[in-house]
Amino acid sequence: MHYMHELRLIHTDLKPENILLVSSDYVKLPSCKRVFSDETQFRCLPKSSAIKLIDFGSTASANQSHSSIVSTRHYRAPEVILGVGWSTPCDLWSVGCILFELCTGEALFQTHENLEHLAMMERVLGPLPEHMIQKANKGAEKYFKRGSRLRWPEGAVSRESINAVKRLGRLKDIISRHVESSRSLLIDLLHGLLIYDPPKRITARQALDHRFFRIPT
Repeated sequence: MHYMHELRLIHTDLKPENILLVSSDYVKLPSCKRVFSDETQFRCLPKSSAIKLIDFGSTASANQSHSSIVSTRHYRAPEVILGVGWSTPCDLWSVGCILFELCTGEALFQTHENLEHLAMMERVLGPLPEHMIQKANKGAEKYFKRGSRLRWPEGAVSRESINAVKRLGRLKDIISRHVESSRSLLIDLLHGLLIYDPPKRITARQALDHRFFRIPT
């Protein structure tokens, strides 16, 4: 990703399906024995952690005019939904969503509707920045009341939608249920990748240099 961004190229469709292991070779390691039998369960561990990106059909140049909507819904950055303009940082938001999913086994924002998506973001990450809301395009203005408050829950399409948002918690609390306290660096990395304001979001280079990848735990 850092290499792409150095070339001023934006993938725009990062998701788990577009990240592949370079090698399919693996080893079987004993996992645990079943409680009521001597049968041992095994887990498959890839021999190499090397990965590669695929599907560059939606790749855009940072210098060209951009379409209004990019990225698969679950991995779509707030600047795309709000229509305030997007560039390389939208890829890093997607990376944050992917890392969360790899950690928990579930997509962070399991939604198919913009208002619910924004409400989920606020539930997990706190309020959207007012300056981004003020710059939202005409299509996104309807998601907000006068000022900068999200039109939620009164704008929800169903009770199920409201409950789906309520079930979420703060990012730190969700991750803490899945990893040991010693992995707090992962939480710090995710907070850097999932910053609302694109200019403040960490870059691919900064993500690679993050202590999460450099300090063994």
